[in-house]
Amino acid sequence: MSDEFVKVAQKTDIPIGTARVFNAFEKEIAVCNVEGEFYCIADICTHDGGPLGEGELDDYQIECPRHGARFDVKTGKALCLPAILPVPTYKIEVRGEDIWVATHATTSGAR
Repeated sequence: MSDEFVKVAQKTDIPIGTARVFNAFEKEIAVCNVEGEFYCIADICTHDGGPLGEGELDDYQIECPRHGARFDVKTGKALCLPAILPVPTYKIEVRGEDIWVATHATTSGAR
């Protein structure tokens, strides 16, 4: 199955070192800018549903603002308790100044 992509933002909408939340394909997603490289994860902590996009982004790690669970934005892997399940990740394509996100997760961490 080939991926379908939807445009969610422009590169300038997401400054380096930040994450921004978008509603795309009926899901909340967080697009993260790590030194000019973009990564996309589901905007939901697998521990208790917290809003990951509101958390602090430190290099390739994002921290849930509720209980401090951290996730790798490249792989979705849970890096510390209280989360143990990965968060879904989505492929990104940068086309010129536009950021496009695949409509299907490449990894699954849904509860």
